[in-house]
Amino acid sequence: MIAPLAKFIDWSALQMAYVVAPLRHAPRPKWKLEEALEFLNGPDFIPAASDPARMEFDGPRHFKFPTPCPGKFEANNIVYGRFYRCAERWQERPVIILLDGRPPAGYYSGFPLLARRINWAGFNVATCLAPYYFQRRPRQPFEWDCLEFARAMAQNVAEIRALTGWLLNEGCPSVALLGFSFGGWLAGLTACRDARIAFAVLTVPGVRMSWHSQPVVWPRAREALQALRPAHEAMDTTPLNLILSTPVIPKENILLIEGIYDLLADRQAIEELWQKWQQPEIWRLPHGHVSAQIRLGLMGRVLDWLAPRLEAGRKNNS
Repeated sequence: MIAPLAKFIDWSALQMAYVVAPLRHAPRPKWKLEEALEFLNGPDFIPAASDPARMEFDGPRHFKFPTPCPGKFEANNIVYGRFYRCAERWQERPVIILLDGRPPAGYYSGFPLLARRINWAGFNVATCLAPYYFQRRPRQPFEWDCLEFARAMAQNVAEIRALTGWLLNEGCPSVALLGFSFGGWLAGLTACRDARIAFAVLTVPGVRMSWHSQPVVWPRAREALQALRPAHEAMDTTPLNLILSTPVIPKENILLIEGIYDLLADRQAIEELWQKWQQPEIWRLPHGHVSAQIRLGLMGRVLDWLAPRLEAGRKNNS
């Protein structure tokens, strides 16, 4: 993609993000930073054990299960998702879990099309709604703070692991994660804690709390981001920062995808992550953040990378 166009799309998406979800300055006592740091550095952030999801299906595709990390909002305590099965003997086929960005724009739009293409290649696909979005959004008003964000990240990872456990218990030979943007961050966190994950693809991923360095035109949002910078830097000293963690799966089973025109994901952080993770395969492509996620040709390349590896793993496990 032409660099100016890719960068303009990213810049526009950044400005619109703060229109859809305005960010306002909050005083430090409301951050709950100390509680967040204690939680992130403690054993409850990502526990060693993970039970399989207790799945309930409404038809062949739509499912739900109770979250492994229930909280005070009832609506957010149920996980909703879709399972796109292969046409025949799906339990003998590997599964690719698609992890969306934030907000999860692909769940209802791009993911169904991508899932169909992956099904044609012979693999199952699973998707989940992230905490606090769509049906999971609490009806009563609530405010985000550092502790709520940390708990939501833990909930995201716990739900991915619970779904993985159910899929493996059903007989699927392996589970791979394909994450986009925020979903790439979640894929990385999961790959650092759960050795059951066969492969992890991190597409223009978030790596730590510092997501972008581009200016926001809205004054209130700029002030709020500047005020929150010390909190973000403090949270980057915890396991939330992928650079401080080490994958528990082989580096040969990891693919990083970086957009060289990306204005949203921190390219320097992705390069640091590549070095810290002992240089797994990385694609540095002429895309921006948004264009890398919507280009179908790129997803074809990713599937070409995943397919032979998943097939080889299936044959080795049979």
